[in-house]
Amino acid sequence: MKKNILCILATAGIASCSDPKPRPQSYLRLEYPEAKYERTATNCSFTYSKNTLSHIEEDKGCQFRIVYPQMKASIYIDYKPVQNNLESLLVDAQKLTYNHTIRAEEIIEHPYVNPDKKVYGMFYNVTGDAATNIQFYATDSVKNFVVGTLYFYAKPNYDSIYPATKYVEKDMILLMESIEWK
Repeated sequence: MKKNILCILATAGIASCSDPKPRPQSYLRLEYPEAKYERTATNCSFTYSKNTLSHIEEDKGCQFRIVYPQMKASIYIDYKPVQNNLESLLVDAQKLTYNHTIRAEEIIEHPYVNPDKKVYGMFYNVTGDAATNIQFYATDSVKNFVVGTLYFYAKPNYDSIYPATKYVEKDMILLMESIEWK
């Protein structure tokens, strides 16, 4: 009886040791709803378009956040009037971006010029494990200056947040391109 049990166990053990078969790779699949945009006015001197999946949380003065709860992300918007300080505002906006060079693999600049609406600025893509992967500034060079910065409520890991970053990037491009000064 003991020999039969040992034979059965040995046969089962040998049969279970078949050649390993490769399994297909799996990828994280994140799907976000199609973006719909609405025109939004501010208490400051500009209007813009934002994704309806986001909502606004007011801070102080002309600072606010466009919050994406599903992605645990926010676009921080800071409006400042230009008062003979355009150069310092530009330096501060550029410094905000280039402070990430320690963790960034690359910073790609995309200039934006719309003379019809008098909107001029720069859009930055920051690749790598930087605290923020997308930033922009826009100005009319005379009265208005706006800075936008994307932050996630997570440790920066570029590969993990990449799908959400690409989704919000489209919104930030549209936000910058839709700015109209009052």
